[in-house]
Amino acid sequence: MRTVASRVVYENPWLTVREDRIERGDGSPGLYSVIEKPDFALVIPMDNEGFHLVEQYRYPVRARTWEFPSGAFPAGVTGSPEELAAAELCEETGFTAGRMEWLGRVQVANAMTAEGCHVFLATDLSPGEPNREHTEQDMRQQWFSRSEVEGMLRDGLIADGPSLAAYLLLTLRTQ
Repeated sequence: MRTVASRVVYENPWLTVREDRIERGDGSPGLYSVIEKPDFALVIPMDNEGFHLVEQYRYPVRARTWEFPSGAFPAGVTGSPEELAAAELCEETGFTAGRMEWLGRVQVANAMTAEGCHVFLATDLSPGEPNREHTEQDMRQQWFSRSEVEGMLRDGLIADGPSLAAYLLLTLRTQ
């Protein structure tokens, strides 16, 4: 498959939507809409055989959702995935981690974006005050036991794809 033409059809500070005209191996034409977004980090804050989750309103699904803390660097800020994970953990929960372990990278929605999610396990947590962005003003944080989190996953109370994938990576790590 080769790209014949590419053009930006929409852009804002958080993402770019690109339309690519392609040619398949047999010569037939095609069209792809591609969302360009930077990778983000997701942190599993594990403490006392349980986890700290955050809950916030997610406009696209019109609901408050529980998930593991996650996010990307603001425009113009760069750093390693581990630095990003530490920053998001502190920003959203107030915790700093004595140990941060990389569990893997997952593709978020590889049919429409190359955006990936770097998953980290944070342990040896020290509490502090969250420093949330303005868009996170309704966020709250709560600790749940492992069995509660697994029940929330089973019951669809945690339906965030990256959080589900992260929990799978954690489960595979401990097997």
